[in-house]
Amino acid sequence: MPTLGGAAASQPRTEGIGIINDKLSILVRVDLDCARAQVATKGHVTSRSIQAVYAVMKRANALVDGLAMEIDMTHALVDPAALEQLHACSRSHHLPEHIDPFQAECRLSILAPEDGLPLAGAMSRAA
Repeated sequence: MPTLGGAAASQPRTEGIGIINDKLSILVRVDLDCARAQVATKGHVTSRSIQAVYAVMKRANALVDGLAMEIDMTHALVDPAALEQLHACSRSHHLPEHIDPFQAECRLSILAPEDGLPLAGAMSRAA
């Protein structure tokens, strides 16, 4: 799939058994023929940095009507509050109003960190 974009910034830190990078990286893959997109994140996703993910999701969603969007968080350190915000968007089929005032339909599925647990919580328990 073609890549739409990605970005953000911060510093790496050591936590638990490996190095966790705070830098948020977002990669978008789009297949216009099949009307689907994947938004993959790496790094630390917080309730603040999720705003950047929403902005990218909005741009991808505007490419084609009825786009099925998959949010891949499997390689990210995700705060529980950020993951809950994404689940709320998935349930409502809309991005937050401050991101998309026109409230376009947004079909999204979420690939959460392994075992369905937010990694931020899992890492603090492992330490």
